[in-house]
Amino acid sequence: MSKYSPDMVTRRDFMRGAAVLMIGAAFNAQLLASDEEKLTRVVLVRDENLFDSDGNIDSVVVQKMIDEAVVKLFDVNKPSEAFGQLFTGKDIVGIKSNEWGPLPTPEAVENALAMRIAEAGVEEKNIGVDDRGVLRNPIFTNSTALVNSRPMRTHHWSGVGSLLKNYIMFDPKPWTYHDNYCADLAKLWKLPICEGKTRLNVLVMFTPLFHGVGRHHFDEKYTWGYNGLVIGTDPVACDAVGLAILQAKRAQYFGEESPIKPTPHHILFADTRHKLGVADLSKIELLRIGWEKDILI
Repeated sequence: MSKYSPDMVTRRDFMRGAAVLMIGAAFNAQLLASDEEKLTRVVLVRDENLFDSDGNIDSVVVQKMIDEAVVKLFDVNKPSEAFGQLFTGKDIVGIKSNEWGPLPTPEAVENALAMRIAEAGVEEKNIGVDDRGVLRNPIFTNSTALVNSRPMRTHHWSGVGSLLKNYIMFDPKPWTYHDNYCADLAKLWKLPICEGKTRLNVLVMFTPLFHGVGRHHFDEKYTWGYNGLVIGTDPVACDAVGLAILQAKRAQYFGEESPIKPTPHHILFADTRHKLGVADLSKIELLRIGWEKDILI
């Protein structure tokens, strides 16, 4: 019999090692699959024909965009299935809009959402749209569900006016969130009137404002026809996608990297500090639908 050497590998050793490798590979595959499952899904839908020849928003196109996005978001066949998952006939639904004069939530978006919510079985009397009057509106004070929708724009205090910031009117003292450039806007989502109620977020990017200077600043030359909606169940992820598009547009327009000031760190802190959602783009599954020209992300 030959003397044993540490370098010798028997058939049994080989088979045992192969089995370990197979188990390890299977385990790694499970980890990868698990990581993929953890990705937060966001849908970006764009349509080249959003505006008619006179520059007006085509409400039919808006409805189509929302329908396509929710079908993709929830992986269903029809928009009624998606909205049926979100709402029941027992719900009281507030659509939190934004009425800032130069760039409000378009009425076509509000109407498209309200129609699909009603089709899901919610009585029309139990569906409301409001912004600054939410604390006086019984639809919102008695709501069981919320839909959050506003345009994306640069903002003097928070860097960007985002979905996260859109809930600031749910606090009777909104100015108390202005510290450190509105770093802790995610706290709004823990208010009793808001917590656990938001079923859908719709970030409007039809003509986003990508640059501004000073309070309430608006200049149309710093807007552009992006013709998009960013839709998801995670407001942080939607805001992160919208912010990335704004930053890309600024780089394109100014010819160099031009970070938004003040830094819109409330989006990052909503993830890292408040655990409200996902701000890391690498952890977001972004599904793109429609018009791809100058998509910027």
